[in-house]
Amino acid sequence: MLLKDKIAVIYGGGGAIGGATARTFAREGAEIFLAGRTLERLERVAADIRAEGGQVHVEIVDALDEKAVRDHADRVATQAGGIDVALNAVSIVHTQGRPMAEVGVDEFMHVITDNLRTNFVTAKAVARHMKGSGVILTLTAPGSRITSPGFLGHGVACGAVETFSRLLAVELGGSGIRVICLRSDAIPDAIPLSYTQGLFDDMTRRLGTTTDAWIEQHARQDTLLGRLPKLEQVADYAAFVASDRAGAMTGALANLTCGSILD
Repeated sequence: MLLKDKIAVIYGGGGAIGGATARTFAREGAEIFLAGRTLERLERVAADIRAEGGQVHVEIVDALDEKAVRDHADRVATQAGGIDVALNAVSIVHTQGRPMAEVGVDEFMHVITDNLRTNFVTAKAVARHMKGSGVILTLTAPGSRITSPGFLGHGVACGAVETFSRLLAVELGGSGIRVICLRSDAIPDAIPLSYTQGLFDDMTRRLGTTTDAWIEQHARQDTLLGRLPKLEQVADYAAFVASDRAGAMTGALANLTCGSILD
């Protein structure tokens, strides 16, 4: 098992990527601490983990609230003896496909500031309990590299999280903590499980098509592999880089886009 006896905290653990990663981490032997704002979604993931014999704990936490996150991390560390892995899979509602003329400054700034806030808050909270080692995982998307209009706020937010992750690795490397940022493209089996269904539906409506048709075309025409990533693939990679087998990797931006962008 890649993560046998590891303690893993997942913020946004009820979401599509957070939930899939939690299930995979549990199968790989980790004890899971799920945190999020919607109890029903967290419990759904927890039920799947328990059904397979995994260890999981659930707590309502607002990952934008510094005190709530710090107190939660302290409780996890007290109960489990420390924290080995943390993933921030918190989704911040944003716009896609809308031109700058239609986006207000508060709407533009919201996705940037909240993405940075939650990643800073959670990283600071868990790092205090990673003694001599540990892994912090962040998430991004191709937004910072996109060449289509309508992605200004989202793209800037992606670029900010990527830069934050690199510099966080610099900040924490002396403490033995590794930081990896996972960049995936649109994940077809994740879209129906989250608010992104409405986001993509709005964008593709403006383009005169449907989400399913756009996803199919994007996969076929814009990726090197002719397909887009699956939730399982993203989760499997997260488990590998969180494990000791990837112990030489930090400050890295992992490309999980099936070749829709090149590094």
